[in-house]
Amino acid sequence: MTEPISLQPSERIDDLLTHDLKIIQSDEVFSFSMDAVLLARFSSIPKQGRILDLCTGNGVVPMLLSTRTKASIEGIEIQPRLYDMARRSVELNGLDERIRIVQGDLREYYKEVGYEVYDAITVNPPYMKMQTGDHKLNDHQAMARHEIGCTLEEVVVACKRLIRTGGKVTMVHRPSRLGEIITIMREHRLEPKRIRFVHPRANLEANMVLIEAMRDGKPDLRLLPPLIVYNENNEYCDELMQIYYGPKEGLDE
Repeated sequence: MTEPISLQPSERIDDLLTHDLKIIQSDEVFSFSMDAVLLARFSSIPKQGRILDLCTGNGVVPMLLSTRTKASIEGIEIQPRLYDMARRSVELNGLDERIRIVQGDLREYYKEVGYEVYDAITVNPPYMKMQTGDHKLNDHQAMARHEIGCTLEEVVVACKRLIRTGGKVTMVHRPSRLGEIITIMREHRLEPKRIRFVHPRANLEANMVLIEAMRDGKPDLRLLPPLIVYNENNEYCDELMQIYYGPKEGLDE
C-alpha cells in the first residue's frame, strides 16, 4: 500500500478542478493563480518529446500540462520549500513517471542537461523589477514576484540555450513589459508568434499577456482576440469556465 503524502503544519491539499488533480499549497509561500492556469492552456506543446517549465513553483503548470500531452515534463525551481511541495504534489497525483521536478538555478541548468534539448518551454517568471513592489513580503513571496533569483533577460537567455530550433517558448507576464519582452526575445533568437491579452473586464485594461515565441522562427506575429475574465454579472466568462472546467485545449483560437 502506498504511503500517504506527508504535509507540513501550514500546508493543505487543494483541488486543481481538472482530471482529479490535487496540489499541495501553503499560505506561507506564493500559491499559484490564474496566470499559471492560462499559461498551461495557451502554450503549444507537442504530444511527445520533452517539455520544461521554468520557475515551476509548486508544480502546477507541469501537472496541468500532463493532461494535454504524453511528453516527458520537467519543472525547475530554485526555492527548496517550493521544490519540495512540487515534488510531493507530483507524487500525490501518481505522476512520478511523467513529471520530474528539479531543484536548481535556471541560469545554470544547461550545464546539466545540455543545449537545445527541449521541444517546448513554459515560464511564469517574476513580474517586478527589484525596485518596485511591496518589500514587506516574506522571502518565498518576494522571490516569486520580484526579479531576485533571475531577471527577465536571464530567463530568456535560459530559454534560448535550452530550446531546440523550431521549439516553442511560452510566457505569461505583465502587459507593461511587453515591449521589453519582445525586444529581448528577438535579441536571443526567439521570434514572437502569438500574443493574447487578458482583461479582468471588457472595459478595463489588460493585466496579463500571454506570448509564445519560436526559436529561429521567421517574423509572423498573430495578435489573438482578447480573453475577458469576468462578465457583466461579475462571473467568469464562458471561456474561463471552459478553461477551468471544460475541454482541455489551448487558448489559441
